[in-house]
Amino acid sequence: MGGITTGTGIGQPVRRREDLRLITGRGRYSDDLNLPNQAYAVMVRSPYAHALIRSLDTEASAAMRGVLAVLTSEDVRRDGLNPMPHIANAHPADISIKNKDGAPVDRPQHQLIVFPEVCHVGEIVAVVVATSRDAAKDAAERVAIDWKPLPAVARARDAAEPNAPRARQDFPNIILDGEVGDAAATAAAFVAAAHVVKFDTWVQRIAGVPMEPRAAVGEYDPATGLYTLHAGAGGAVSPRRDLATVLGVPPEQVRMVMHDVGGNFGTRGSLNVEFALVVWAAKRLGRPVKWTSDRSEYFVADYQARDLTATAELALDKDGTFLAMRGSNMVNQGAYAIAFGSLNKGVEIMSSLYHLPAVHFRARAALTNTLPTRPYRSSGRPEVIFVIERLIDLAARQTGIDRIELRRRNLVPEHAMPYTNPFGMVYDSGHYHEVMERVLKLGDWEGFATRRTEARARGRCRGIGVANYVDTATGAPREKVEMTVIPDGAVEVAIGTVSQGQGHETTFAQLVGEWLGVSYDCIRLVTGDTARVSVGGGAHSGRALRLGSIVMLNASNEIIEKGKDIAAHLFEANVADIEFRGGEFVVTGTDRRIHIFEVAREALQRNDLPAELRGPLQGIGDETVTLAAFPYGCHICEVEVDPETGVVDIVRYSAVDDVGRAVNPMIVHGQVHGGIVQGVGQVLMEDACYDLDTAQPMAGSFMDYAMPRADCVPFFDCELSEVPSPTPPLGVRPAGEGGTTPALAVVINAVVDALAEFGVRHVEMPATPERVWRAIRTAQQGKS
Repeated sequence: MGGITTGTGIGQPVRRREDLRLITGRGRYSDDLNLPNQAYAVMVRSPYAHALIRSLDTEASAAMRGVLAVLTSEDVRRDGLNPMPHIANAHPADISIKNKDGAPVDRPQHQLIVFPEVCHVGEIVAVVVATSRDAAKDAAERVAIDWKPLPAVARARDAAEPNAPRARQDFPNIILDGEVGDAAATAAAFVAAAHVVKFDTWVQRIAGVPMEPRAAVGEYDPATGLYTLHAGAGGAVSPRRDLATVLGVPPEQVRMVMHDVGGNFGTRGSLNVEFALVVWAAKRLGRPVKWTSDRSEYFVADYQARDLTATAELALDKDGTFLAMRGSNMVNQGAYAIAFGSLNKGVEIMSSLYHLPAVHFRARAALTNTLPTRPYRSSGRPEVIFVIERLIDLAARQTGIDRIELRRRNLVPEHAMPYTNPFGMVYDSGHYHEVMERVLKLGDWEGFATRRTEARARGRCRGIGVANYVDTATGAPREKVEMTVIPDGAVEVAIGTVSQGQGHETTFAQLVGEWLGVSYDCIRLVTGDTARVSVGGGAHSGRALRLGSIVMLNASNEIIEKGKDIAAHLFEANVADIEFRGGEFVVTGTDRRIHIFEVAREALQRNDLPAELRGPLQGIGDETVTLAAFPYGCHICEVEVDPETGVVDIVRYSAVDDVGRAVNPMIVHGQVHGGIVQGVGQVLMEDACYDLDTAQPMAGSFMDYAMPRADCVPFFDCELSEVPSPTPPLGVRPAGEGGTTPALAVVINAVVDALAEFGVRHVEMPATPERVWRAIRTAQQGKS
C-alpha cells in the first residue's frame, strides 16, 4: 500500500493497460453477448432511394418456419412508439445558426419503420424476428412489396436548384438557410481589397467504417417493466434518454449497457433505429431479441459524414494582410437532419487561427435521398480548415507572396489572447507562430528544394504543403463521477463518459492514481451502464478527458478532505495538522500516518466517528462546463507524384500539436497518428459516392470503398506543444481530433505544389491516381 508506482503518473508514456485484454481476445463487444432463449432480428430495407410503398404483404414471410413475428409500421403505430428524437447536445459556447427569414427549423420525423414514403436506400420497412438469424434472413426475402419509384436527388448542390426533385414529398430540400457575420463590413472590405481569391470545392462524403459493425440485444422484464439495451454507442446516458422517448416511458424504466466498442468517431455516437427496434420487439415477443449488422448492411444502414459544398472568397490588401472572407457552406444532411453540428461547428471557425476583421457566410442544410450524415471526427472543422488553407495557398500564388510569409503576417499573435474570432468564438490561448516555426524546423522546410531536385532526377514530382488549424471542443457540457475508495486496495471510478478506444482505462487511472497517491493498477473504471451512471455525455467533441479530469479532480479532493477529517478523529489531532501525501494521511511533524485504504476501512467499521464521516470513503464530482477548448497546431506533408500514372505517395509528414498538457504522451501520439491516417484516407481514396440520377449508393463493400492501410503513410515526425489552457484545472486541450483537422488541407496543398510545374491550381478529393493524372493532362492541354 505504498505511494504511487514510479513512472505511471501524469505526463508519463504508460502503456495502455487495456490492450493486453483486447489483443488476446478478451474484449467484450456487442455481438459477443448472447442471452438464453434469444431471437434474431433482420431488417427489411428499401432498395430504392426514393419511392412509395403501394402495398406490403407479410403473409408468406410470417408463415415460414421459425418466424416469430414480422413487424411493420402499422405495429409501430398501434403500440404508440414515438419517432427518433435526435436531440442535439447543444453547447453554450457554440454559435447557433437560424433561418434568416425567422422561420423555425423544421426537420423530418424519423420513424422506426417507414411507410409509405422511403427516402434513402436502406430505410427499414419491416422487421423479421425468428428463432435463428438464417431463418429471419430467409423470411425477410419473402416480404412482398409493391414499389412506386420517385425522382431522387443525391447532392446538396443539386438539391438547392429551383427545379430539383423533392427529396421528400412534404418537405423543402433546404431546411436551414442562415447567415453569420457582418455583410456590410465584409462587402466594404472586398471593395477596398487589392486582391480577391475565390475557391469552390466539394468535400466529399465518407463513411465512418468503425472496425466493429454495430450489434444490439434487447430485453424486457415484465415483472419490473424495465427495458434493457445492450449495444455500443458514443455513451450510455443519452441513448437511454432517447430510447425512453421512443418507448414513451420514463428514463428510469430503461437501462443501457455497453462494454467494449470497436471504434466510433461520431457516426455511431447516438441511438440508432435498430437499437430501439430490438428492445421493442423483445417486449412484444417476451424474449430477448438480437440484431447484428454485417459490413454490406453497414454501407446502407449506418450514418455517414462530411459532404460539404463550399464557395469562399478571401480579400487581401497589397501587402497580403487579410481583410475579409465571405462565402457559402452547404451541408448534405441526407434523408434526415440528425444534427446540425458539422454546419455550426464548421462555420464558427472558418477564419481558423488567422485575424480576419470581417466575415459573412451563408449556411445551409439540405435534405437529399442519401443516408443521413452525422458528426465525424472533428465534425465540420477539417472541411473548413481545408477551405481556408487552400485559399491561402491560392492567394500566395496569385499575389506572389511566399505562402509561409503570408501565414506569418496573418496569424493571431500571442499578445492578442484571449481572442474573439469574427464569428464570436473566444480562443482562450495559443502560441500559433511558435508552433508553426517548430514544425517548419521539424519538417526541414528549408531543405525541401534539395529533396525536390533529387526526386525530379528519379522522374517524380515532389511537393510540400503546410496547414495551420484550430479546433473547437465543446460537446455535452455536463459530466459526473462517483469515486469510492475500497478498503481491499482499489479505487472505483464510476463516470458517465465512455471509451471507444481512447485509452481511458489508462489515462483516467494515471490521473486518479497520482491525485490519491495509489498505484494506477488499483483504479477500477466503471462506465457504460446506466444502472451505475446516470449523468454523462459520452465521448465526443474532445470532451472525455477534458471534462472527466475536472470531475475526477473534484471528487479526489472531496475524498482527501473527508479522509483528513477521519484521520484527525483517529489520531485525536487537529484537522489543520493533517497532511495528505503519497497516499497517506500524516500528522505534521510526527511519524503518525495512515494509508488511504486503511482510512476507508475505518470509515466503514468505526461507530465512534461522526455520522457524516461514516460509510464509504467517497467523492462526487458533477460539473457543467460552459467554456470551449481550442486545440491547435501545424502540419507539414511531402508527397511524390508519378506524372505518368498519377499515383501519390506521402513520403514525409511532420506535425506539432498543442494539447495543453499531455496526461499520457504515448496515447496522445497514437491519437494524432490515427487522426492523420483518417484524414489521409479521405484525401486520397475514401468516397461514399452515389449515382447522381438514382441516388443509389455505389460503395457497398470494401471492394468499392477504399481504406488507408499501413503502407499508405510513412512514419510520422510528431511533437507536442504544451501551452496549458487557462480554463480547465489541468490545462488540457483535447488531442483526439487534431490529427484529422489539418490533414485534408496539408495533403492537398502538397499534391498541388507537386503539380504546380504543370499549371495545376487545385485537385479535388479524393486525389485518386485517375483524378491526379487527368489534372496533369488537362493543365498541359490548357498550356498548349
